[in-house]
Amino acid sequence: MIVLLSWIIVVLFSAWPFVAAYGLDFTGAVFESVSGWTTTGLSVVDVAVAGKMILLWRSTMQLAGGAGLAIIMMSAIVGPTGVGISAAEGRGDQLVPQVGQSARLVLLIYAGYAATGTLAYTLVGMSVFDAVNHSFAAVSTGGFSTRAESVGYWNSVAVEAVTLPLMVLGNLSFVTAWLLLRGKLRYVARNGEVRLFAFLIAVTSAAVFLATSSGLYPQLAKSVRVAIFETITALTTTGFSTVGYGDWNSFGVLALIVLMLIGGGTCSTAGGIKQYRVYTLAKVITWELRRPFLPGKAVVERPLWEADRKVFIDDARLRQMSAFVFLYLATYIVATLITAASGFSIADSLFEAASALGTVGLSVGVTAADAPKVVLWTEIVSMFLGRLELFVIFASALKLARDAPVMLRGTKR
Repeated sequence: MIVLLSWIIVVLFSAWPFVAAYGLDFTGAVFESVSGWTTTGLSVVDVAVAGKMILLWRSTMQLAGGAGLAIIMMSAIVGPTGVGISAAEGRGDQLVPQVGQSARLVLLIYAGYAATGTLAYTLVGMSVFDAVNHSFAAVSTGGFSTRAESVGYWNSVAVEAVTLPLMVLGNLSFVTAWLLLRGKLRYVARNGEVRLFAFLIAVTSAAVFLATSSGLYPQLAKSVRVAIFETITALTTTGFSTVGYGDWNSFGVLALIVLMLIGGGTCSTAGGIKQYRVYTLAKVITWELRRPFLPGKAVVERPLWEADRKVFIDDARLRQMSAFVFLYLATYIVATLITAASGFSIADSLFEAASALGTVGLSVGVTAADAPKVVLWTEIVSMFLGRLELFVIFASALKLARDAPVMLRGTKR
């Protein structure tokens, strides 16, 4: 309840500058605020005419949203409440046993990402203003850009070379990043999320290159760059882009949709179903396929590596993961149907719904200031559900519905 109410208050407060300084209506202002805090990157602001303060405000929201309100609060709050607040926001793992110290370490790592990214962007030719905004958006896997063409505006190998590692770092769990910074590469290599990420990027980039980009961009270097960049930005749920998707074939669009649904690392700044859940459920399939070939009384262990420790997956955890994936996909289907019912094609609806629910920010043109209100509000709800991982919002809503009558009766007395 603390997390949900805190997010609602912050989102409404952060929407005010878009009304006062840019002139958006209530729906547009809330949309932009939610997109910023959830690190989605879908936008109804015309960056070509928006002032620098508005652009910086958007990027600052994404930087703060990537860290999360729970982390920011926990850097000052100590005690057992902090762990519950963090878990409710999808950040259950701690870098060190002390909650407050763990939160401060996360903020320190995160600030280091942002400062390094800003310096690197400046060195490859961006202005300081563009460098700050794009660094904030990259490390938070947010995707807000100061240019309508996003990263594609620069058409620069150097700019893309800076952006790619920032997106990958934002995709990593803060626990994994902590191990990486401490030089514990053996544990990082064992991590199922890291292995799945490397596998998906290698396979999908090659497939997108062969089936899509090689036929669209005659220069080999350009087609390879597009295939790698667009797959990484989709899987990390960052939402930067170097090209438009209007001329992409169905295979390329579908590949990005699948990556957006999978999403980034658990306890990272990324959204989506999360790579850890996908990796775990894939391992379950292999375990079940092996079961018929084992002796009838065999006791089967189901170990996975989480950070620097081996954990064993029990049935309760599998039920929780399966329920989340089912609820996520059901929400995705509902959002797609609402968008399609508003007059958009099924392909565009599938893409935009995956982008909003996965807090990605890539768009095929559905999201715009003049889009139907029902589409914008569907995306607002999707972004909110995707960032807080569904169960927090649904459980809070049920608790409010249960407690409200009791509270009202107490008020009347």
